[in-house]
Amino acid sequence: MQRKGGFDLFLNWLTCIAVVSALIKTCMGGELYESKSFFSFIRSVDPQNELGIQWNHLSQNPCLHMPNGVKCNLQATSILEIRLENLNLSGVIDADALCKLRKLQVLSLSRNLIQGTIPSSISYCNRLRYLNLSSNSLSGRLPHTLTKLKYLKSLDISNNHFTNIGPYIGKEFDHSNKYLKKPVSLQSDGHLNTTRKDEQAAGDEQAAGASKDSSEDNSIDLLVVLIPLYLGFGFLFVFLYYMRKRADKIAKEKEAQKVLKETPLKLSPINALQEVKQEDRNQELVFFVEDHQSFKLDDLLEASADLQSQGICSSLYKVILKNNATYAVKRLKKLQVSFEEFSQTMTRIGNLKHRNILPLVGYNCTNEEKLLFYKYQNNGSLLNLLKGYIEGKREFPWRLRLTIASGLARGLAFIYQNPNDADEIIPHGNLKLSNILLGDSMEPLISEYGISRLLDPKKNSLFSNGYTAPEKSLSEKGDVFSFGVILLELLTGKTVEKTGVDLPKWVKSMVREEWTGEVFDKEVTETALQWAFPLLNIALKCASYSPLDRPTTSEVLETIDEALSAHDDRSVSSMSSWESGHPDCCILHTVIPETWDTPGSNC
Repeated sequence: MQRKGGFDLFLNWLTCIAVVSALIKTCMGGELYESKSFFSFIRSVDPQNELGIQWNHLSQNPCLHMPNGVKCNLQATSILEIRLENLNLSGVIDADALCKLRKLQVLSLSRNLIQGTIPSSISYCNRLRYLNLSSNSLSGRLPHTLTKLKYLKSLDISNNHFTNIGPYIGKEFDHSNKYLKKPVSLQSDGHLNTTRKDEQAAGDEQAAGASKDSSEDNSIDLLVVLIPLYLGFGFLFVFLYYMRKRADKIAKEKEAQKVLKETPLKLSPINALQEVKQEDRNQELVFFVEDHQSFKLDDLLEASADLQSQGICSSLYKVILKNNATYAVKRLKKLQVSFEEFSQTMTRIGNLKHRNILPLVGYNCTNEEKLLFYKYQNNGSLLNLLKGYIEGKREFPWRLRLTIASGLARGLAFIYQNPNDADEIIPHGNLKLSNILLGDSMEPLISEYGISRLLDPKKNSLFSNGYTAPEKSLSEKGDVFSFGVILLELLTGKTVEKTGVDLPKWVKSMVREEWTGEVFDKEVTETALQWAFPLLNIALKCASYSPLDRPTTSEVLETIDEALSAHDDRSVSSMSSWESGHPDCCILHTVIPETWDTPGSNC
């Protein structure tokens, strides 16, 4: 009871300290303090006095005597907004003075000549919601402390000369490729700029809310006396409280040592350290490559990063380390999986090595997010290649299409090659053109393998329209369906990912109308029509509505490899013998009978 009473007394003193802190905050928001801080900031940012301020009247309240550009609360005691745009200001930003304006929400200094860097002390402007420093001459590295502005909704630093945003990887800041000078080049479609109307509304809201605040206490002399007194007693009680806790802890340790001396049993330290080890392992980076290829988390945070894409549960960054090693970093968030399940899945994926599967370099796991590391592929994705071909910017010959189809089938067959250990098999679940990357020799690399297993299968938005099998399940037959759609894209030159077209349905309708020749892309028609029919057959079989009608990945690989061999032989006799061994391979109506249902539309 005595200990509980002491704790209650401690809480009472903490409450007293909180009240005193509120009084300090009110005092600091008063006219004298605001005026001194404001004019100190103006003197720094406008050394040429383009604003025409009379420096011998610094005691004036800026809320009452400043021209347009400064907005205050209703009591004219606290500055809410500073907008000094296109005024030829040529100084530097004094964040120490600026952040003493405790209620400042909007700062816009765009279209000036402000130099220097953004000071790290900008983080003390903890009420800042809109920060616009665009079209100035700012340079250097963006301070990591910008991430501490938890109320910041809009950040515009465009048309300056910043060189690095490494510390922001994984942060939800809106940015665009025009906001940073090379070598950093973000690729984001996020909304960065907030309109003037939005900023004005934020200021009005703050001004209206200020009318509900308690009246300002101007008894500064009284506060000067009371504050040290309250703080002194508060620190004294805090000190005594923690000294008491420490004394209790020491007493318990001595008692435990006494008990241990009296008993022959020894307690294992493993349980005592288990929680610490659990915390440590959640923070470390795990790699599946040689030691010289690994890196530290600090190396990642100091690297330049470009946002490549952003989805519902993930973001993809291109990261260049200081040693010029380039990685693709996949950031996963909001995953409902335990650390153990995630680690086990990553270990299986990391140990899966095949020339047509993009290898997992390593991963990092925390409670908030998971980071996956891959080697960056400079040749881009199969989607980029096909789009470039459609737009007439790139060539996409038949031999390369056939090689890509073969490599893709080979990678899928490798994933499912061990039927005796079905529990260890991890389906892909999200095969599409953008997830097929191209290596240095234009070989296909299946990317994002295993990620679908970590996502919630009940969320239909996670499935890719046009590629997902009608049953929408993570399975071999589901991946075969997606492969069939990709093979149809290679044959027809049409993209599903951007258009959402039901490609199997369209091809089937063309064949039924006996316009089969119109199905193929021009490149295929002119150079490889005789080899394209067998692949069209296998593609339509893969895209069958029923999983039972689809071939296995090994059967798909066998058929495509035979077509590849026939093409490489480049002889009619070879092609004829191949057809004789597969009498139904080119009879499309054996694949698409009149009673065959339309393949499932995923639109």
